[in-house]
Amino acid sequence: MPNILLTRIDNRLIHGQVATQWSGVLGANLLLVANDAVAKDEFRQGLMNMAAPAYAQTRYFSIQKTIDIIGKASPAQKIFIICETPQDVLRLVEGGVPIKKCNIGNMHMSEGKRQVATTVAVNDDDVAAFKKLQELGVELEIQRVPDIAPEDINKLWS
Repeated sequence: MPNILLTRIDNRLIHGQVATQWSGVLGANLLLVANDAVAKDEFRQGLMNMAAPAYAQTRYFSIQKTIDIIGKASPAQKIFIICETPQDVLRLVEGGVPIKKCNIGNMHMSEGKRQVATTVAVNDDDVAAFKKLQELGVELEIQRVPDIAPEDINKLWS
């Protein structure tokens, strides 16, 4: 069973908050970005490596590769999974990745989305993915940074 400390949705993936605050609070030593586009984009990987903390390894896997190999992770790997969208997290869970908790950190406002929390904008597809994650037993929380209290998860449904 892989030692997954937390899974976070943040469309910036690895950046300052993830690197300096979340990784340290969690005690993660492996930041795993599960994202099909980034898995093929060495330039973006390089930028994220510059932001990542020196004490943690980084991996950039497609959703399918994550599903295929997460079970082979060493128990010594304290894994922090970062995804861009709730749909990606849902694909991981439906593929058998044992995600118990999903932190919703940052989902940018864009056309067709509505702002529901300080840093979270969703559309109907996002809401459907969150509902399905809950049905599958994944605990959801909206929390931008570790030292700020989580926001009410019911904001997602409003």
